[in-house]
Formats: sequence, structure tokens, C-alpha cells
Amino acid sequence: MFAETAEREDRFQLATYKKFRFAAERGQGAWVETSEGARYLDLYGGHAVAATGHCHPHVVAAIKAQAERLLFYSNLVYSEARARAAEKLIAVAPEALTKAFFCNSGTEANENAMRMARMRTRREKIITFSGGFHGRTADAISATALGKYREIGRPNVPGHLFAEFGDIESVAALADETIAAVMLEPIQSMAGVRVATPEFYRALRELCNRRGIVLIYDEVQTGVGRTGDWFFAGSEAGDGVVPDIITLAKALGSGVPVGACLVNSCVAECIKENDLGTTFGGGMLAMAAVNATLEAIERDGMLENVRDIEKYIREQLAGIEGIFGVRGRGLLLGIEFTEPVAATVQKKLLEHRIITGTSSDARVLRLLPPLCLIKEDAGLFVESLRQVL
Repeated sequence: MFAETAEREDRFQLATYKKFRFAAERGQGAWVETSEGARYLDLYGGHAVAATGHCHPHVVAAIKAQAERLLFYSNLVYSEARARAAEKLIAVAPEALTKAFFCNSGTEANENAMRMARMRTRREKIITFSGGFHGRTADAISATALGKYREIGRPNVPGHLFAEFGDIESVAALADETIAAVMLEPIQSMAGVRVATPEFYRALRELCNRRGIVLIYDEVQTGVGRTGDWFFAGSEAGDGVVPDIITLAKALGSGVPVGACLVNSCVAECIKENDLGTTFGGGMLAMAAVNATLEAIERDGMLENVRDIEKYIREQLAGIEGIFGVRGRGLLLGIEFTEPVAATVQKKLLEHRIITGTSSDARVLRLLPPLCLIKEDAGLFVESLRQVL
């Protein structure tokens, strides 16, 4: 069965990622089952998407119920599902962020965030950071400094400048009167789960305030509970700093494609009708998934669970030979090895039926599991990693 599926997909679909050699057919919690009946512990979550776990019953029920009523209508009409999702999302966001714009993906959210920053400031240039990844559409890939991605996107959109992540002086040297926004992933996931000091985020906020620059946090991976708080914005890890715009996607719909921008009143007041548009953004099915995702995280105490599991994993990995340290926060973790063996470790863990992720740093293995991961399953990973090392 798998061989036939793989052959058909390879024949009819353009190449994307290098695929694992199995077909995922079912999922529950932190586990996926293949077409051949094998069960894998999923500590990658399909690129950090499966925040509530695979097929969380509350999310599934909400999607089913909405699908029976109305699958979709655009923003040309009002929608109770959209109103409910927007209200719920703003309720869990930092207080200064008062309006939501819904779209379909993280790269679309970042494109619109940069557009809104240009509208707000009437400037054009954007500062992003070494190691940053913001998506694959034209403006977003031009804002990406990681690896080969910007080269893939040529010809690039002009007006993108790059500072060194964690170095406020490198930002200050670029932040003149032509800069509309500074955009960053507060934790750089694909770069190897890099985190700056709390002082850096505070200094960045103050610099943007002084120079009239919009501050954008790309929380496509860190948002919606991933770090043990609803967002990195406003958290202790970032010295409580709240940006002007937060972009979201991945976990926001538990697997239903949806993105969002959350903005403060200063940004919102410069947006008028027809400045922004999207056909599918804010569709009823996606909005039902958003609301149910936020409710499931809240009702199941997943934020507290994230903090508990992070502590457990760090404690269990301490002192294991071959591990230099653990980077990140919550359940966005990078296990740093003393040697560049992350790809080999990932391959060996697959033999133990455990899915993990690599990064652009050959020493760092990434964990992006569902927020409902339990200690028993985390312990299974630790023991398997110990054996592999």
C-alpha cells in the first residue's frame, strides 16, 4: 500500500521536502499511524502545526459542526464564527493588541504585516535578522536571511536590510528615517532555536519607539502556547515587550490552514476598507478551528503542561554524554549536540519510530511536539535518544 501511494504522489506532485518513507493516515494526541499500521511518536507536529494533538475531539467536533452549516463565505458578509474566533484570539493576546486580520498562512501574515507597517509609517524598508525565516512568498522570502532561501526567491523585493540577531547596535546602525519596520522571530526556530537575551528585546522596543518604526514579531512558530505562554510577546523571556504587530499561523487552526495578524490601535487606525483583502482568509471552517483550538488549549491546561514537560525534558537530558545543552523555551526546543550529528540522530530516532526535526545548525535537533505531550511519551523519547547516542 505505501509503495503505491509513494509512487503516485511522486508521479503527480512537484517535489517539496525530502519525505520520510511512510504515509501518515491517522493520528491521535502525540501519535500518528501509518498506512502499514506502524505508530510513530510525533515530536515535530507537522512543522509545529499539531498544537492540540492530532484530531483533538473538541476541534474535530467544531469542524464537523461548522461543515454541516456553512463551509465558506468571504469577508463580504458578517459571520458569527469569525466574530467568535476574533474575539477569542484578541482575549488571549497581549492587551495592547486589539484587532485581528485573518489570512491563510504564515508567509501571507508576514506579507500583510510588512504592508501594514509601510502604510503606518509611509516608509518602505524593512530590517530583519541573520538566521531569520519568514516564508516563501516574494516579500517574505526577501526578508529571509537563512541559508539559500533568499536566493531561491530572486529577484528579491528591494528594501530589505539585515541586522545581527541579538545585537542591538547592528539594528541601530540601520534604523534611519527610511525604515518602516523591524521584523523578527523572537525565537529563531529553523536557525537552530536561537534565543536572544531579554535585554535585547527591550532595547529593540525602545529603539523602534524613538525612531517611529513598527515592531513586528513573527510568532508563526512561537505563538498559540508553544512557549508555555500564549505568545512570546509579553512574556518574561522577552522582558514583557509587546510589539505593534504579531503574525501567527501553524498551530492556530490545529491543522486547518489559517494565519493571522494581531495589531495595536496605532496600526489599526491607518487601515481602511479595501487596503487589505483575502478570498479565503476568515472563512467559517477555519474560524471554527481557531476558536476550538484556543478553547482546547485553555480547557486542557496545555500552557501549564508545556512548562512542566519542558522542565522534565531538560532534567532528563542533563548529563547525557554527547549533549551540550538544550535551547529554546516551552515545547520549541533545540537539543544541541557536541558534534554535528543532528541529521544522523534524527534518522536513528525514526528507526525507534520517533519523529523529530533538524535545523540549519547541524548540531541542533528540534522538538516541536503537540502541547498535550505527556511525561510517559517524553520519557520514551529520552530513553530512545540515550540509546541512539
